[in-house]
Amino acid sequence: MSTKSFVFDVPVEGHYQTQWQAPSNIALVKYWGKHGQQLPLNPSISFTLSQCVTQTAVNFSPRGGEEEAFDFLFDQKKQVEFHPKIQQFLERIKPFFPALEGYHLSISSHNSFPHSSGIASSAAAMAALALCVVDFEKQFHPDWSREDFLQKASFLARLGSGSAARSITGPLMVWGQSEAFPKSNDHFAIAPDVEWHPIFQDYQDTVLIVDKGKKKVSSTLGHGLMQGHPFAAQRFEQAHSHLEKLKSALTTGDLEHFIDLTEAEALTLHAMMMTSNPRFVLMQPNTLAILHKVVDYRSQTNRPLCFTLDAGANVHLLYPRQDRSPIMDFIQKELLIHCQQGQYIQDQVGNGSKKI
Repeated sequence: MSTKSFVFDVPVEGHYQTQWQAPSNIALVKYWGKHGQQLPLNPSISFTLSQCVTQTAVNFSPRGGEEEAFDFLFDQKKQVEFHPKIQQFLERIKPFFPALEGYHLSISSHNSFPHSSGIASSAAAMAALALCVVDFEKQFHPDWSREDFLQKASFLARLGSGSAARSITGPLMVWGQSEAFPKSNDHFAIAPDVEWHPIFQDYQDTVLIVDKGKKKVSSTLGHGLMQGHPFAAQRFEQAHSHLEKLKSALTTGDLEHFIDLTEAEALTLHAMMMTSNPRFVLMQPNTLAILHKVVDYRSQTNRPLCFTLDAGANVHLLYPRQDRSPIMDFIQKELLIHCQQGQYIQDQVGNGSKKI
């Protein structure tokens, strides 16, 4: 695929204001390791969430003289620590929307969940910002189809945060070239035209907040550790194999294999971190306590409850909606004691972003 297909150099004028909401996502097969300009070293697939979202409003106005490229508010407060990431994003997308350089962006953002704690906050944030940019650009391309719009949004979101490519639509998104999904590619994520088993359409995700503080290791650093990792080649081969097997489980409703693959992926991600150089242990004692209890509960009850993890201490518990009542009872009685101040987020699979 040529990235030139995403370049539209047209004169842009006037003011524009827009606001988008983009969801977080939870990867089932994990993307870990990248090359080039935010391209994945292995394919991934994720559930799009519905309640863990970022809302971002952007006002585009002609930029004059020495005026800064943007200003940014997070929760209505200036947050200069986010500026380098936004600046990097704007620099990266400039070749694909050159006219944007002549504009000042007033950006205001809000999360419905804790930032930078392993719940893919960067994915939701960069997806929402990319959607605002593409919405602005679309005014000058009335011939764009919805598919054109979503593809470019995913393409640009990827340049801000790799996993943001998967936070555009849903309920399942694939990013990275895979023989299991013929239209998949490294440049943007797709919502495959596959008939997923009905049990996954409203699958539940209860996020247990073990630690809502900032992650000890940034995702950028973590991805970089896959360069020269002693187990990298085997991991990338495993990801391709797991994606093919998971596709089968997701289409047939085979929960036993879904659970086995999902948990294997979560533990592999953390194994890669623990065997890198330097090494990092992101799970905390309360994380491990939750994982042990989940496995014991499933063994004792035969209820299809499983866990997955992003690059942090928090735990995502995945299960069918039909089992929600007894599983929530178990969570409240046995697992919340391991959460920071008993906090958790109740979420489920969603269909993606929307304009507000």
